[in-house]
This record gives sequence, C-alpha cells and structure tokens, in this order.
Amino acid sequence: MAEFRKQDLSGSVFDDVDLTGALFHNVLLRDVRIRGAWAERLVIEGGFEELVVNGVDVVPLWRAEMGRQHPEFSMLTPADADGYRAVWPVLEEQWAVTVDRARALPEERLHERVAGEWSFVETLRHMLFVHDAWLRRAVLGATDYDPLDLPHDEMPDLEGVPRDPDARPALEQVLELRAGRLATARRFFAELTDEGLQRSTTVTGPGYPEAGTYAVTRCLNAVLDEEWWHRRFAERDLTVLEG
Repeated sequence: MAEFRKQDLSGSVFDDVDLTGALFHNVLLRDVRIRGAWAERLVIEGGFEELVVNGVDVVPLWRAEMGRQHPEFSMLTPADADGYRAVWPVLEEQWAVTVDRARALPEERLHERVAGEWSFVETLRHMLFVHDAWLRRAVLGATDYDPLDLPHDEMPDLEGVPRDPDARPALEQVLELRAGRLATARRFFAELTDEGLQRSTTVTGPGYPEAGTYAVTRCLNAVLDEEWWHRRFAERDLTVLEG
C-alpha cells in the first residue's frame, strides 16, 4: 500500500462544501462515506473491494462489464498454474502491439507526460521495477535492481532501491532490459506447478517489497495486475500524444 505522508484528513467531515472540479490523487478512502452528494458526472479510478452507490455494491457489476469489454480481464486471477501460463502470452502480445504503436511516434514524445502521469518510457521503467521487486526479488530470491528501475512515486526511499526520475534512457535501451525480464517470467510460468502456487516465499534484507513472508500468488498477481493496468494507461496516453 502507498504511503500517505503529505496530509492526514482521516476522520474529517466535509459538510456543505463545493468540491466542483476537485482532484483527489493518491488518497486512502477506507470506510469513507459520502452523503447528500450531487454530481452530473463523477469519475472514480482506483482499487475497491466494495463500492456501494445508493445501497448497491457496484464492484460485481464493474467486474462483469470489464470482463465483457476485455475478455482477458477475468484471466488476471488464475486458479492454477495453467491459468498463469494461459494469461501470460496474452499480456505479452498486447504489450507488443502497444510498443509498436509507441514506436510510430517521435522518440521525444515518449518522454512526455500526459496530465502528470508517467511518460511511456517511465511506464516501461516502472515495469522493470515491478519484475525486479515481485518476481525476481520476492519469488526468485534476487537481490539486485537495475539503475533504471522506477519505483512508484509514493514509495519512500529504501536502501538498495534505485530512484532516478530524471533519467532519460532511449526507448530501445529500456526495451532491451524489459525483454530480459519478460524472458525470465516466461521461463518461470512455463515451469510453474500447482504445488508451487500453494507455497509462501520469505523476503529478506532491505528493498521492496519489504522483508517478510508473502504468498507466491500475491507476488505473481502483482505482476499480472501491473502489466495489464499500466498497458491500459499507456494506451490512454498514447492516444493523447498521437492527437
């Protein structure tokens, strides 16, 4: 979970307040209640186990609609090793299409941020970090990161974890690094067994994720989720850059 260090408004009551056009970014909304609210359009993006709108939990409806629009969405929570083997090539194929789309743009555009979100190259650098953290470190026991790894902005500085937001590597340099990470994941999923999915893994030493014990499925699902969602974000922003 992200660290929320800038302002703590937990327990606050907003009564008779006009929040038109407000942006809540990187906020923890656990057990938040909104009453007597009016909006012609309300956009919410985030992760929710339960989201109740006028007495109705809309998360199951959202999941069903996501599955209708994106058939692979329901594959992101595999029940067995074969499920991981089935979804991984789908994610790789989708990313290949997105990368081809990005290559059609001038290189400098791929370093541009849209609405304050990561640039395309920064997104790929973050995916390096995801693999180094949740697969190589947490599951495979690796202790190194690449200097171009880009952690999420909200993560505090941790010993041994690189953070160079000003780096501007070429697209092909980052793609070469990413190809190695994808190959590692491909080999791992090819050899994955149902028994291996049932075990836990122990992370030691400084770094991210922090030292502790994690279910292997927790680690692998983090990789799947990050791959799927960040490609969607990249596609969204490429549309703006192309325009």
